[in-house]
Amino acid sequence: MIRGLVALLAIALACPTAARAGDGVETSGDVLRAAIPLAALGVAWHRDDDEGLEQFLWAYGTTVGATLVLKEVVDKERPDGSDDDAFPSGHAATAFVGAAVLQRRYGWRTAWPAWVLAAWTGWTRVDADEHDWGDVAGGAAVGVASAWIFVEPAKNLRIAPAVLQGGAVGVGIAGRW
Repeated sequence: MIRGLVALLAIALACPTAARAGDGVETSGDVLRAAIPLAALGVAWHRDDDEGLEQFLWAYGTTVGATLVLKEVVDKERPDGSDDDAFPSGHAATAFVGAAVLQRRYGWRTAWPAWVLAAWTGWTRVDADEHDWGDVAGGAAVGVASAWIFVEPAKNLRIAPAVLQGGAVGVGIAGRW
């Protein structure tokens, strides 16, 4: 069941509902808002980490839900005057939840490129005059908070049956803490 939910989420992320024509900088932010969370999904999937997949879904779903609620409650006008859904930045929220999930679950070595790209995504929203820095910081905070609430670090613990010399049977445990 969890793999089915992940597949549906991947499809939803890969097909943004509000595709717009823009310059290359703005388009890169549009792509990265989906690509970073998809990368987090891909890492969990590649590592066959069902627990990580479930934690990602909770963090991502909470991020999207909280962002939508805040946009309705706060009612802040965008810098370009196009509407009143500026706070928080949804692009920043989804990019940063992906980076934060990677960092929280798998460590800095895996996550640092996602953090750089999430920061770039936030910058593209300011550059496109869709948000100010407060909107981007608010979105980033929602995404990071969701990851820290729902995602636990992977322990890389391995437990396997062991057969020793002389026919003794036991359990082998190896891990990194």
